[in-house]
Amino acid sequence: MPVESVFPRLEPLLPRVSKPVQYVGGELNATAKDWDDTAVRWALCYPDAYEVGLPNQGIMILYEVLNEQPDVLAERTYAVWDDLEQLMREHGVPQFTVESHRPVGAFDLLGVSFATELGYTNLLTALDLAGIPLHSTDRTDEHPIVIGGGHAAFNPEPVADFVDAAVLGDGEEAVLEITGIVRDWKAQGRPGGREELLGRLADTGGVYVPRCYDVDYLPDGRIERVVPNTDRAPERVSKATTMDLDEWPYPKQPLVPLAESVHERMSVEIFRGCTRGCRFCQAGMITRPVRERSAAGIGDMVQRGLDASGFTEVGLLSLSSADHSEIGEVTKGLADRYEGSGTSLSLPSTRVDAFNVDLANELARNGRRSGLTFAPEGGSERIRRVINKMVSEEDLISTVSTAFGAGWRQVKLYFMCGLPTETDDDVLQIAHMSHGVIRAGREVSGRKDIRATISIGAFVPKPHTPFQWAAQEHPAVIDERLRKLRAEINSDRRIGRNVGMRYHDGKPALIEGLLSRGDRRVGRVIERVWREGGRFDGWGEHFSYDRWVEACVAELEPLGVSLEWFTTRERDRTEVLPWDHLDSGLDKEWLWEDWVDALDGREQDDCRWVPCFDCGVCPSMGTDIQVGPGGRPLLPVDPVAHPDTPGQEVTAVSAPTRPWP
Repeated sequence: MPVESVFPRLEPLLPRVSKPVQYVGGELNATAKDWDDTAVRWALCYPDAYEVGLPNQGIMILYEVLNEQPDVLAERTYAVWDDLEQLMREHGVPQFTVESHRPVGAFDLLGVSFATELGYTNLLTALDLAGIPLHSTDRTDEHPIVIGGGHAAFNPEPVADFVDAAVLGDGEEAVLEITGIVRDWKAQGRPGGREELLGRLADTGGVYVPRCYDVDYLPDGRIERVVPNTDRAPERVSKATTMDLDEWPYPKQPLVPLAESVHERMSVEIFRGCTRGCRFCQAGMITRPVRERSAAGIGDMVQRGLDASGFTEVGLLSLSSADHSEIGEVTKGLADRYEGSGTSLSLPSTRVDAFNVDLANELARNGRRSGLTFAPEGGSERIRRVINKMVSEEDLISTVSTAFGAGWRQVKLYFMCGLPTETDDDVLQIAHMSHGVIRAGREVSGRKDIRATISIGAFVPKPHTPFQWAAQEHPAVIDERLRKLRAEINSDRRIGRNVGMRYHDGKPALIEGLLSRGDRRVGRVIERVWREGGRFDGWGEHFSYDRWVEACVAELEPLGVSLEWFTTRERDRTEVLPWDHLDSGLDKEWLWEDWVDALDGREQDDCRWVPCFDCGVCPSMGTDIQVGPGGRPLLPVDPVAHPDTPGQEVTAVSAPTRPWP
């Protein structure tokens, strides 16, 4: 049956809301297909505002991968702000996609990307507006299959009541496999209805279907076991891993937002995974093994993406971009190619021990020389050993001195507060480090305008990391330590006035901790918070700590557990964790041993360059540690011709016979 656009009902409402352009669609490189010409239809949801969701690489990649299939349609939907939500409810307008304004409830699948757990309440808003029952057990054959993904999906138990399935890991190949299953099921006349389709998804071994598992609890509230209740579900669900990134050069045509977004740039993921072994970092653990995109692949993606989008900044993204084995060749090649064109390059925060001025100069060659960003994470050398961030204060001072001597004037430093075994002194060392940075900068540059900004976030223990057993620090302790830190920074006003301090209070972090390590019982807390008005909990102006605390008291304490039980309690070795049946590839015993090493302050090297530590990933993935992509150079393309006069067209000319300079 044709599915009509809801835009005629939506359009009269838009003049009454803020930023209405975010709801109209029509972005450059967006895809609109005929509904009746496709067999499988996906609505891809990022449960946050358009300005945050549109630049998301995960959604953008899956959007292209799916729409490249001739008989598949994929459209996007984002969380709507409360002003439009109220009007949609008053006028009967359902949750819609931005391409064709089709009702989300009409699609076959609703794929939800969870980059952060604080988006869970927004998922419930989208489901409710779409007319999809909140609880998966209440849905019929007429409702979409709701599938979660993203980093938070490595523990989907808090939203197990609300999603029908979850995918762990990389989505490129997984969404095509799921699409094939849905296509076949529909072509066969939908045998067995919704339950059969979910059974077929569970059969793959790589799609987690929560209803196929039962959870038993011990009298003290801990989990006794999580076991399949059907032969179709595996004991442990495996993660999906895309091994050769060069075979998946997405996005080829990046979406260009109509409204202001958090990232106004074209991004290329230069490698996936990380073996640095930072014990707090879930992303580094769950994305192993390291898989590099070749220099040739990077060069091709940059050129194609710039041609398709018109962006003037290229972000070379990964968890630690300067660790790419050919990063020097990549940055020099790209800087040469786009010199004079107004196209600039950027990296995310750089590790102190991976930084060099030559690399920074290549990045700054075609753009402004902005501040440099480093992430020591811990203030004292002792706490950096605990978290396995092997950077000494001397290394940092030496690095920033080199940068300041080469003309940089600003540096941003990222830290965490509330780390395992942390004391007040560990945090106060952040002040001493920042003072040292200012002194060193003034000495080598001979200038007084050197600035350092320290940005501090509260530590949240995450599943599938060595810190998954750790007790989370209470917000009151974090806030007091940060108060002392500010006083310590300002104790020397001659230096302290050049140090900026940005921090987030510990309350949202504690709720994030509840949602990241919670089990199925936490779902009733999420629902209660949502019913009492919880929306956009990742935004400070919308977050209500009291609302979450009150919901925890009402929903958890009758079950014999509490907010503190899920957050500030340390787990022991024998405890069954809510995500133990979800396989990230990491061996749980290895994680425990690394946790013990952390408590003893023992560091661990990067396994790309030293013998294997037997974390379990490579054997489970059937691969070896990848050191480099093979040394292939960038595509042999002439540098872009930059205009002598404003307004002249900038073009790139291929020269296949000329070697890369």
